[in-house]
Amino acid sequence: MLREHAGRANEQLSTSAATPADLYAELHARYRFPELQSLKVAINDDFSDMQAALNDGDTVVFIPPVAGG
Repeated sequence: MLREHAGRANEQLSTSAATPADLYAELHARYRFPELQSLKVAINDDFSDMQAALNDGDTVVFIPPVAGG
């Protein structure tokens, strides 16, 4: 859903964001993502916390809630 809203499958950028929460806030402002109740994050292919420290070169993936049965 976020990928479709942003109109891109991935993005490489320089940021001063210290945490995934900071990065998401930056991207949310840029792409005007819809408000989400919960959001998971993976850093370098491992699930992580939104307050984890980001390092130069990290790959960050935001995973919105999914519905299904």
